[in-house]
Order: sequence, then C-alpha cells, then structure tokens
Amino acid sequence: MIILAKRHELKILPEYYNEVYRGVKTFEIRKNDRDFKVGDTLVIKEYFPNSESFSGRFIEKKITYITDYAQNENYVVMAIV
Repeated sequence: MIILAKRHELKILPEYYNEVYRGVKTFEIRKNDRDFKVGDTLVIKEYFPNSESFSGRFIEKKITYITDYAQNENYVVMAIV
C-alpha cells in the first residue's frame, strides 16, 4: 500500500515567517484539523491579518516529527526542515 504525502497550506504572521525563513524556528504548533503526518509538506505563507492579505512570500518545509505531548487537546508540535 502506497501512502502519498499531503501538502498543507498554512498562514503565518510575519514575525514567525521570518524566524522560519532564517532557520531559527524549526517547529510549528497547530491544531491537528488536517491530519498532519510525518513526510507531509507545509506550504507556509506569510499573512498580514490587519489587511487580510498575503505578502506573496512562502516557504515549503517537510514534517519530520510530530508529537502531541503536553499540548492542548487536538494540537500537535511538528518538527520541520
């Protein structure tokens, strides 16, 4: 049985986008409403909530590890590279 990895498009605030871009922030904490799996790709798009617009900048990151340890219900921490 072949399981195909999914692509998930996610909004992110500029201050967090910049940290992911610089390689400082190597994780995402998200509600697991998309059935995230190791091997999936996150398409992380810089988003400005005040103007409800995207900058056009995005980063693709691969999920390498997932845990729900000590998280709110239905939230996960994902290691990304």
